[in-house]
Amino acid sequence: MCEANAYLIEGQETRLIMEAVDTVEPEGDKIKLISIFGDQKIIEARIHSLSLVDNKIYLEG
Repeated sequence: MCEANAYLIEGQETRLIMEAVDTVEPEGDKIKLISIFGDQKIIEARIHSLSLVDNKIYLEG
């Protein structure tokens, strides 16, 4: 499986905000995350970086 975990960077802190993310969609100034389980979150953030080898999504809020 190729799901990723999403992390939010706020200042010097990075915290996990969602596991098993399958879909990342822009929603204006926000990012919509959808997991393989159907859970959804809309975060006021922008994409900071993606680590495809490590299956990590970094968002900056």
